[in-house]
Amino acid sequence: MLLGSPSFPNAIAWSHDNLIAVSSGHLVTILRPDLPFGPRGVIKVSPSEPLQVGFVERKDLLSGCLLPITLYRDDKPVVRSISWSPLGMAANSGCLISVCTSEGRVKIFRPPFCDYCAEWIEVVDITKRLYEYFQFTTFQGTGNASLDVSDVPNIRLCLQKNASDHTDSVDKNNEKLSKKKAENHLLPLISADQYASRSAMLCSLVVSWSPLLRLASEFNPVCDSVSLLAVGGKSGKISLWRFHPPDCYTVEDREVPTTVKFAGLLQAHNSWVTTISWLLFSLDSSNPQILLASGSSDGSVKIWLADIDKLLKSSEVDEASFSLLKEVITVNAVPVSVLSVTVHVQYPSKMLLAIGTVSGSFEIWLCDISSREFDKLGSYDAHDLVVTGLAWAFGGRFLYSCSQDNLVRSWTLHENRLNEVTLFSDMPHDSSICISRDAFDSCFGVAVSPGNLVIATVHCFDVEKLHRMYEGRILKAAVEYFWIGGLKVDVQLKSPFSCYIEENSSFMEKELTCWGTNILWSLNQYQCHNKPLVLWDIIAALLAFKENNSKFAEHILIKWISSSFLQLHMDLPPEKVLSAVSSSLSDIPSRLLHLLNIICRRVMLAELDADQITGMNKMVQKLERVCPAMEKQTTKWIEILLSSERELRERLVGFSLSAFRTSMSNTETTSQPGCWYPVGLAEMEQWIALDREHLRDQLKFIASEVTIEKRSLTSRCETCSFCSASVPFESPEFGFCQGENFSSGDVKPHRLSRWFRLAPEPLFRMSSFHLDSDSSTISNSHAVSSKPLCPFCGILLQRQQPDFLLSPTPV
Repeated sequence: MLLGSPSFPNAIAWSHDNLIAVSSGHLVTILRPDLPFGPRGVIKVSPSEPLQVGFVERKDLLSGCLLPITLYRDDKPVVRSISWSPLGMAANSGCLISVCTSEGRVKIFRPPFCDYCAEWIEVVDITKRLYEYFQFTTFQGTGNASLDVSDVPNIRLCLQKNASDHTDSVDKNNEKLSKKKAENHLLPLISADQYASRSAMLCSLVVSWSPLLRLASEFNPVCDSVSLLAVGGKSGKISLWRFHPPDCYTVEDREVPTTVKFAGLLQAHNSWVTTISWLLFSLDSSNPQILLASGSSDGSVKIWLADIDKLLKSSEVDEASFSLLKEVITVNAVPVSVLSVTVHVQYPSKMLLAIGTVSGSFEIWLCDISSREFDKLGSYDAHDLVVTGLAWAFGGRFLYSCSQDNLVRSWTLHENRLNEVTLFSDMPHDSSICISRDAFDSCFGVAVSPGNLVIATVHCFDVEKLHRMYEGRILKAAVEYFWIGGLKVDVQLKSPFSCYIEENSSFMEKELTCWGTNILWSLNQYQCHNKPLVLWDIIAALLAFKENNSKFAEHILIKWISSSFLQLHMDLPPEKVLSAVSSSLSDIPSRLLHLLNIICRRVMLAELDADQITGMNKMVQKLERVCPAMEKQTTKWIEILLSSERELRERLVGFSLSAFRTSMSNTETTSQPGCWYPVGLAEMEQWIALDREHLRDQLKFIASEVTIEKRSLTSRCETCSFCSASVPFESPEFGFCQGENFSSGDVKPHRLSRWFRLAPEPLFRMSSFHLDSDSSTISNSHAVSSKPLCPFCGILLQRQQPDFLLSPTPV
């Protein structure tokens, strides 16, 4: 439930760290999808100080271009557009959010990771930066701009009074005006057209953040990453802003500045820019391409190809960074309300473009970027009112549309044609909510989860259908979630899950087939290193199947392991698959091992806590003694989990020792603030000594090359962080200090966790345990920004917030 009503399209957005933002009136409400009634974050929109762009004569007030500004009286701005940044742009490696208001102001906010409050913190005022740029250039290049009476910015209209007016007019504000005289006399006298043009250039309508862009190299350091914020306005121009990730990770310093630079202006349209969308083509990692799609109130949609090198490296403001690929005019030139783009799942060089209009129809285009061919696949009169949301899912196999007519429709793309499929079929309703869906009046956006298994929509309530005394006063809108993993796919598949259908009589065979196929597709998408590990929807779906007393979830995971880890496309018994994986862990990429560990702990071994799993030995007899009722299959999952974590531990030790060896051979290499450097070498040495007979020869060789004398320069005995007592090395997972007060047994010693050391991101890109082949990774490791990524799952470690405050949960 929301306390404010959305007013503009695309009112809901899903972040890369699994948070949902909803523009609800004068608020942006931020919540977790797994805790709809849990803690929330808020961003409050308040009226801003008007911007002074010049003086006009009193006689020009009634001119056509200034009349909308003169009549503007709205002193309660609402949120017009929101957009999440990529992961890692905030100081705590979270996401920033950009907010555009109905006043035309754009601001950037960060999460309150160290402020212990619900309200998000403003870090950059984009409109103020743009105003300063135009002041510096004296608004060069401003021409006539089209304005609409229905929506104008709150920009102060300054009047240049003549002598007669000044003697005849005396009011209560004379004293205030005289105080500002020193400021106002510096403003120029401009024409009505110039004032309208400058006002339009400062009035923003839509914001959109690009994916993370990296400079071309095999292993890209985080410091070379950039994200672009596109801000479209009434003048038809798009201003571009270059954001850099913070140089150093922190959860304690609230004053870390946000690095942002003005990248340029693009004259995209001759009318209002109403919607913007980015798309990154990374088929060729050495030469990625990024597209910018923009829609306008004149009914045109333009596709721009960006020159990444010029856009990221050039310090000059230049429109040449973008080249126009195609201009599309909608039927009858109807104003464009929303856009949605995605890479075609079967053709990585093609883009699917969905264009929504204010008439209720939308168009589908297929664009081949390599050949510059654009084909219109169809136009669909899907809604009666404005299309307020379009979202692709599963690589373009599904499209979801919503409108002010309160309809949310689902479409599947088959043979270049959309076919509607049923979205809501006897779906369970939360019994804790007493409001019926019949009370919904309109829909203002749809968003797809990172794993593509859930969609979220935002609806306004019809006040007439609510209890006016209670519900009608406080309830304005609501967010609704729906599972989409069971929708029919566009290809004919033979069901690999028929043997488990009898156990799930509530599911149809086709629905199980679709669930299995879509979950496998989602898991395979996370093999890409650049995709953040946000598996909440996948884990929730697998747990739901597991709790239904079926082996369907296990069967899906076995098929995923056999195809992704072993490249086998045949059905094998689970025992053989898990045994084969255990014997070939050294040849499996680190990203797959991270996925495997997450699935094991959160799904297959969800009933066991971390201490139970950690304290178990790999020997089957030992496991059965610890938990006699444990099934043999559960034992297998524990074995593969422990083996996988051991493999990652060996990679971390080998990588750290190799990096230390490289740094010692080059005396000029030092640890820079904010960059990665190997730590915990003393504990690594002790672990190698205790378990030497089970280590690989390559790791033994690297350890022998790093002499004790050189390691002693940076290594020291581990001490307790609470009492400074020594901590003997007995286990790689945790240790107990030997304080004097603990010898009597009345007080328990402090327990310290180990191996959660800072590990560089290149470690997580290792394709196998062959450090020589990853020498470039080791040599570049010192330039990598250090973030506390878990070595066992690759997920960012976050400071735990109090229960009453919002914190992201990727899994």
